[in-house]
Amino acid sequence: MVGSIKTDLKGREERHAIRSLCAVLYLFIVLNMLGIGIDLHGEDKREAVLAAGEAVSEKPKIALTFDDGPNPACTGNLLDGLKKRGVKATFFVLGRNVKKYPKLVKRISEEGHLIGNHTYDHIELNKVPEEKARKEIKKANKAVRKVTGKNPEYMRPPYGECSRKLEDSLDMILVRWTIDPLDWKTENTDEIVNKVVTEAEENAIILLHDCYDTSVDAALKIIDTLEKEGYEFVTVDELLLN
Repeated sequence: MVGSIKTDLKGREERHAIRSLCAVLYLFIVLNMLGIGIDLHGEDKREAVLAAGEAVSEKPKIALTFDDGPNPACTGNLLDGLKKRGVKATFFVLGRNVKKYPKLVKRISEEGHLIGNHTYDHIELNKVPEEKARKEIKKANKAVRKVTGKNPEYMRPPYGECSRKLEDSLDMILVRWTIDPLDWKTENTDEIVNKVVTEAEENAIILLHDCYDTSVDAALKIIDTLEKEGYEFVTVDELLLN
């Protein structure tokens, strides 16, 4: 298992390096076509190539998302770790928890993270009348707005299930995920980390929950691992809108 993980990580590092090299070569071709010559030698040329590569090579973006919070036992520790690393994440909060822990919600917002709607009581939207589902979403929006002064623009339906009719009727953007390590089920930090880093790719959306210590520990290890591979962590709005 470890060997396959290392092989996969090495492969992605090589792909990132090739992308960067291609970007550098493309820049020099463009400059040459424009008649702009670069007469550098030795160390100066090496530094120029590195600088050019940094200028044209954009880091692959990836998003960490957390459902079911905030949680007084875990969310604060997660926010501390994110702040230390300068990373922004997306929190799909439950309205009932927003009401219980408004200070945590306010902190999430003030520290630059994106807050999304995860319904008020974590109900399965497909198993209730559409009007009740809509009220659940609006009630959660109201709870967030009361604390942060902002209405959530993004929503993640519990279990990822939502009828197309309801989705089309909402003035919100639904966000699901591409990587689910089942952190709520395993509660095993190493398993969560291995699952995510081996499946990580550009524009991936990682699903975690900020109500388990193991998930918080895993999230921070995931950041440390994937940043070394060249990934940049962003909120889902930046990922989706760009």
